[in-house]
Amino acid sequence: MRRLLPQALVVAALAGGTSAFVAQDKAVRLSVDGHARTLHTYADDVAELLADEDVAVSPHDIVAPAPGQPLTSGAEIAVRYGRPVTLTVDGERRRVWTTADTVDGALRQLGVRADGAYLSASRSAAITRRGLDLDVRTRRTVTFLADGRAHTIRTNAATIGEALTTAGLTLRGHDTTSVPQDSFPRDGQTVTVMRITGSREIRETPVPFPTIRRADPTLFKGTQLVAREGRPGTLRTIYKVRTVNGVRQKPRKVRSETVRAPLARIVRVGTMTPPTAVAGADRLNWQAMARCESGGRPGAVDSSGRYGGLYQLDRQTWQALGGHGTPQDAPPAEQTYRAKKLYVQRGSAPWPHCGQKLRQ
Repeated sequence: MRRLLPQALVVAALAGGTSAFVAQDKAVRLSVDGHARTLHTYADDVAELLADEDVAVSPHDIVAPAPGQPLTSGAEIAVRYGRPVTLTVDGERRRVWTTADTVDGALRQLGVRADGAYLSASRSAAITRRGLDLDVRTRRTVTFLADGRAHTIRTNAATIGEALTTAGLTLRGHDTTSVPQDSFPRDGQTVTVMRITGSREIRETPVPFPTIRRADPTLFKGTQLVAREGRPGTLRTIYKVRTVNGVRQKPRKVRSETVRAPLARIVRVGTMTPPTAVAGADRLNWQAMARCESGGRPGAVDSSGRYGGLYQLDRQTWQALGGHGTPQDAPPAEQTYRAKKLYVQRGSAPWPHCGQKLRQ
């Protein structure tokens, strides 16, 4: 009896442990992305089962029941992997995740209405776990204003240029649109087609000439003589002129070029101090005679245009006395000085009417 009792206890213990081990075995059905299989597991919860089966999941995946749920025999566990989709809908780009494995399923899951839309991939195209770039362009209403009328179309074009072609409109020469042709057409957008014609316009304008003054010690102070007349130059400017839909636009300057350079005017400016004394004529009343001849006006010129200045001398006489230009252009002191010299030469004869005033 003493020898049989320990053996009996060992057999009983083994029998009880085997029953408990068998009781923990569970038959479950595991579906991973639609691929299902039935298996036996001793895992206590969903997470342990997935770890045992080397099924890695991320926050973008769907696991039902949740990983923390306990397992029971006959349970069904489904795993749907998330797939990244770079989705561009009517020009708006975003990155989303979907557990659908086809384009059609992803569109339904993401709530994208794509009836009549352009799709960059077919609806039946598969989406792998690496993801997919999907461009969706819905049908939009775009109106083109061209040639005096409106052209309204429904289009899923990617650019204004494509929509323009769909509308049967052609751009010629410098024609353009009110928005960039590579921009995305928006629903309800109105685009103006601008018919543009271009031409050149040439304008010539005078360029004023400068005046150069040069000191001349051979001329009395106050005397200015034009040594060379100035001549204006010519500037040619080329403009580009556009007409948009029949309306002339403000000309745009293209370039300017000098056709003829201006020629400077040169003026000799006297710097010599004129003498005033002339022996034999200083004590005469020159002011009285000047009043008689010219009213005392240094720039006076008679009606014939031949005689000028305070003492109404002609040009030939004036220059014979050493003057330059005309007497009326000389300062009063010089006019009196040269009149005195004339008097010394010829007396009062050059002034038959007013000469008598010299002795008053």
